[in-house]
Amino acid sequence: MSQADDATYPEADLLALLRAGDEEAISRLVEQWSPTMLRLARSFVASPQSAEDVVQEAWLGMLSGLARFEGRSSLRTWTFTILVNRARTRGVREARTVPRSPLEDGADEPAGSWFSLAAPSRWDITPESAVLSKEILLQLDRAVSALPPRQRQVVTMRDISGMSAEEVCAALGVSAANQRVLLHRARAALRAALAGYYRG
Repeated sequence: MSQADDATYPEADLLALLRAGDEEAISRLVEQWSPTMLRLARSFVASPQSAEDVVQEAWLGMLSGLARFEGRSSLRTWTFTILVNRARTRGVREARTVPRSPLEDGADEPAGSWFSLAAPSRWDITPESAVLSKEILLQLDRAVSALPPRQRQVVTMRDISGMSAEEVCAALGVSAANQRVLLHRARAALRAALAGYYRG
């Protein structure tokens, strides 16, 4: 495994590789973190293209700021904080300038899409189960998209992206108690939405 694998090598080593401009380290890190960053950015902005732009801006900001990184938080938390700041700024700007209908989100792909409907199914899953799973994921995606922005961001970071409570608090600038309340409310809303779907 490469030295750029941040799950295997200490952060100090990864940081040294990044600061030295190690292309393999940068490439691997971009590959590992970008899907999560894209899902998170999508919870702030109006379109998938905007989310991609925000992720690119965040990577550029992170790489250009490495010399100033002081290690007061983890590299991941720092990077995601840059992402959240860029995404929040872009989202506010879009809200002021781009009129948008809630129906537009579903035009090309599910809003805030954090799964792939086109992903290959496992061989041991029946076609009926695969269709039902996709329907449930679509319902869940719609329910996530309908959440208030702060709840959507917290549940996206915690339950979809797998970030820790500490990372979420640092990136969003919220207290631990506020993060717990937002997460609880979001999960309750999602459970209610799924219960409604199953009741038909």
